Amino acid sequence: MESMFDVAVACLVLTAVFAYFNHRFVGLPTTIGVMVIALVLSLALIGLDRLGMGALRDYEVSLLSAIDFSDVLMEGMLSLLLFAGALHVDLGDLTDYGWQIGLLATLGTLVSTMFVGFGLWHLLPLAGLSLPLAYCLVFGALISPTDPVAVMGILKSAGAPKNLEVVIMGESLFNDGVGVVLFSILAGMLVGGAAPNLADGAVLLAQEAGGGILFGMALGGLTYLMLKSIDSYQVEVLITLAAVMGGYALASRLHVSGPLAMVMTGLFIGNHGRRLAMSEKTRDNLDTFWELIDEILNTALFVLIGLEVILIPFSANLLIGAQIVIILTLLARVVTVGLPTGIFREAFRLPCGSWKVLTWGGLRGGISVALALSLPPGPERHILLALTYPVVIFSILGQGLTIGPVIRRAVLQPLALKSTAAGNDVQGEG
Repeated sequence: MESMFDVAVACLVLTAVFAYFNHRFVGLPTTIGVMVIALVLSLALIGLDRLGMGALRDYEVSLLSAIDFSDVLMEGMLSLLLFAGALHVDLGDLTDYGWQIGLLATLGTLVSTMFVGFGLWHLLPLAGLSLPLAYCLVFGALISPTDPVAVMGILKSAGAPKNLEVVIMGESLFNDGVGVVLFSILAGMLVGGAAPNLADGAVLLAQEAGGGILFGMALGGLTYLMLKSIDSYQVEVLITLAAVMGGYALASRLHVSGPLAMVMTGLFIGNHGRRLAMSEKTRDNLDTFWELIDEILNTALFVLIGLEVILIPFSANLLIGAQIVIILTLLARVVTVGLPTGIFREAFRLPCGSWKVLTWGGLRGGISVALALSLPPGPERHILLALTYPVVIFSILGQGLTIGPVIRRAVLQPLALKSTAAGNDVQGEG
């Protein structure tokens, strides 16, 4: 059994090597590139194992078995990644699109959970598989929220218009927290043997989500006061790190949403804190520190996603089921996000064609895998995990690699044509 230090060293070395190889030879966006390399490596080791050369596969399995992916992400990486992501989101822009983001993140996630859950319950028998309705709803909850880590990583180079980018990022930051709370409620009822109760679930959702937002605001305010009272960039960076890690741990003890708390803390410090409580030197060092944390953890996370495939036993039925689920999750995204933003585009104040980007840009990532891995052992967990992984892989590779062209064709080209036509009209009038 590997020690945790050996495991951490091995993960760090693999992440660095894969990132170098991608940057030097492959040229994909870093997160996607390292995941592709890790995925290819895992598949190659599976192939070598079937040829009788299984030593390397056994080492990878022992390495991954020593890592609790769910614990590492949900209790370790997620707090840091969410804070780092929210730190550079403009609160003014977010407030301008507050009700749009709130509607998509809350009602959209709830409806998507029901749509995917009931759809899976009816369609999975077509693949020769079956799951109780309660497990199907749990799957709907873990696969419905878009992953802010994946979304923000891809959007950096996608070139979306500012207002569209604000809505996509805001939705992914907040629907993540809503989805985790919803999953916790449904999974808790599942483990406790209770039937899902809509009223009780709504109260728990309000308590955890609302509590997380209030706790995050309080934590952000306290951190802000501490930052404002001193001028030492080393201490101030340390304070933000302690606020994130300590705050996330305390949120779980208080039974409020840690992800939503970290988003609110990041927004508070990133806007009020950076502007009013820090010197320029502190801001520069704080930004550099959290950008490095974000890049390193983001890259390591996607390496782990690529490597984890070696632990998931697939079958022909499960592969057919995976195809059904991929289509189902895309349809859910169309129904809960695409149709509202397409039909009520003027109310949402988004460019023409934005519904296509919002639909295709709903990327799933490590959070869905981590939630599936956190389920209690059993045949149902095996099926849900085997269905979750292909959705995540398709989302990151299929949607992530093509979201740039979708943005150009659906939004940027029509905007350019509209601008050209308007310019011609002005010249004609002149």
